[in-house]
Amino acid sequence: MEVYLDNSATTKPYNEVVSTISDVMLSVYGNPSSLHRMGKQAEDLLKECRAKISSTVYGTPDEIYFTSGGTESDNIAIVGYCMANKRKGNRIITQATEHAAVLETFRFLEKNGFEVVYISVDSDGIPNMDELEAAVDSNTLLLSFMYVNNETGAVFPIEKISALAHSNGCVLHVDAVQAYGKFHINASRLGIDLMSISSHKIHGPNGVGALYVKKGIRLCSTMFGGNQEKGLRSGTENLAAIAGFAKAAEIKFASMDADCEHIKKLKNSLITQLKADIDDVVVNSPDNSVCSIVNISFPGVKSEVLLHVLESRGIYVSTGSACNSKKNKFSYVLSEMKLKNNIIDSAIRFSLSHFNTQGEIDYVCEVLKKEIPILRKIMR
Repeated sequence: MEVYLDNSATTKPYNEVVSTISDVMLSVYGNPSSLHRMGKQAEDLLKECRAKISSTVYGTPDEIYFTSGGTESDNIAIVGYCMANKRKGNRIITQATEHAAVLETFRFLEKNGFEVVYISVDSDGIPNMDELEAAVDSNTLLLSFMYVNNETGAVFPIEKISALAHSNGCVLHVDAVQAYGKFHINASRLGIDLMSISSHKIHGPNGVGALYVKKGIRLCSTMFGGNQEKGLRSGTENLAAIAGFAKAAEIKFASMDADCEHIKKLKNSLITQLKADIDDVVVNSPDNSVCSIVNISFPGVKSEVLLHVLESRGIYVSTGSACNSKKNKFSYVLSEMKLKNNIIDSAIRFSLSHFNTQGEIDYVCEVLKKEIPILRKIMR
């Protein structure tokens, strides 16, 4: 049996998405910028896809800019806003467990003269709101906070953060890559000014995403060329991938509530069985974490060893963020939560999708029930 539980890293594409991409590559291969009939056909499809994506965040088509994915969207939003609005302030604020796409962008800006503040998190991985409130001042330009943490599934209080930002004249950027397709995100109502989303987390293709930019927000371009995406992100649009993204969003948002309910039941079953059948199991995710992610430690067993043991049994999980798994020995997210080293060093992230079944979860639990005691004896 093969069980894929690494859906926070990437997801299996829908069959309809694969078909859509193939169809567009074969039949709508004109350049959307070309003036002839085939160019107009491509342009019309691009507009249709933009409208579909905008509807999923309750925005308008002109607020959506297509990118190569969440990382580029984060970079454009943060660097683009800071460079375009330097006169408004010099302080920018994020928090310590952000995705690397945000943290590295902040470090770049810090090297280039911006004052950067990193807010700490509590034991649930939620930003310290008192600390944030104290950090925001009249010189603050931008706040950037993720919606859902990619390692623990912790859900951030976005409405409270946006209210704090706007009451101090700041703009809020939200990395919603792990939240998109799990929640009904009304960007305007939540007070989100800039928001990054990605296709391959919702069963669409890799290499495509979008940036929501609320009307009236001014950004500098960080990529120059043919003036595509209204000059914000030049380069011929990857129309086939964009169409696949739109198809994935169409399917996902039509079934999202039912999918989330199914995933939540599987997640609860996984936790319940593991706690009942294995001694000393530690759940690192908060109780109200997103339906699809649970981070669990098995003290006494190295997470990397367990990952490969599970892989040998056809089970695919991760030890944290795919973007950092080859760089860091310890998860910086769990470290910032002040967890003990033996908990961090034995942590596994299980991330589920609606493709998973109860039978798969039962199989995973049976394998872990057998393997954990053996590994603990070996590693003692």
